[in-house]
Amino acid sequence: MLGLARLFLILFVGLTVVYVSVSLWSRQVRKGKLRAAWDDGDREYGDDRELYVKRGLEDYDDSFRRKLILLVYIVPVAVIAYIIYVVNYT
Repeated sequence: MLGLARLFLILFVGLTVVYVSVSLWSRQVRKGKLRAAWDDGDREYGDDRELYVKRGLEDYDDSFRRKLILLVYIVPVAVIAYIIYVVNYT
């Protein structure tokens, strides 16, 4: 039982590093796309580029795509649980 707890602790730390990395990377990609859209002429909030990027990132923070990054935690744990089940009970 102690081995399983150690596995999940190490897994949680590793997945947290992956989650933070993917979140930061995704936010930077979105920021780049917003800057490119503003440069291409999408001036929805006037001539202030930083305001346009800030509001776009606020919309991104509430988006479904942002919430999908949480699958970084769910999928590996589900796969490991399935493997443990199959190995021990079938």
